[in-house]
Amino acid sequence: MKTTILSWILRIAVAVILLQTLYFKFTAAEESIYIFNALGVEPYGRIATGILELITVILILIPRTLLLGASLGSGIMVGAIFSHLFVLGIEVQGDGGTLFALANITLLSCLTLIFLNRDKLPNLLKLKI
Repeated sequence: MKTTILSWILRIAVAVILLQTLYFKFTAAEESIYIFNALGVEPYGRIATGILELITVILILIPRTLLLGASLGSGIMVGAIFSHLFVLGIEVQGDGGTLFALANITLLSCLTLIFLNRDKLPNLLKLKI
């Protein structure tokens, strides 16, 4: 029971964080344009990342596809964290490191979800949707 509650708290946290950032990506907010220009992938990288994050949210909220969503979310967040560490810096446009912190929270949540469901990993390739 405790694992189920923790799992849902983590899933909702990931979904809320990613959905909140989607708004900025899909509305071409100044901050998002700045970030993806600095990475050299504006606008296609911004839109593709937004689509992948939306897919992650959907997969994480469906119990049967939780591991796929958590795996995809982990990959996206590793990319975001590396972008902060090697290109953007921890603080982006005076945000106090908020985006970097949210990426770390999301990554840790996704990795915890994978760990909590590690017994289902062998079945991941057998998934039929």
